[in-house]
Amino acid sequence: MTDDAGIRELNNDYRHKDTATDVLSFPLLELNDLIVPGCALGDIVISTETMQRQATEFDHSLEREGVFLFVHGLLHLLGYDHELGLAEEALMQARQNEVLELLDLPRK
Repeated sequence: MTDDAGIRELNNDYRHKDTATDVLSFPLLELNDLIVPGCALGDIVISTETMQRQATEFDHSLEREGVFLFVHGLLHLLGYDHELGLAEEALMQARQNEVLELLDLPRK
């Protein structure tokens, strides 16, 4: 967890995008590596400032927004990438929705 300034610095250092974002994922494994139960997949960094703004903007509870951002980051660690096109974006959104439905978090 960090603030907007911290995530902006990470985003600039690692993605060469000088802007704050809501969540960043840093995989420890390559996509073709064997994933075994209990292994670390990587790091997920969430901006708490952006999380709070988005919770208000989307009329979500802070808990739901935080879990959404974590799930989004986790899916990136598992190889999902919404920036590859509309089909990948739709697939990633579907997986996010499946996980959030399973968790049955209140919207507010």
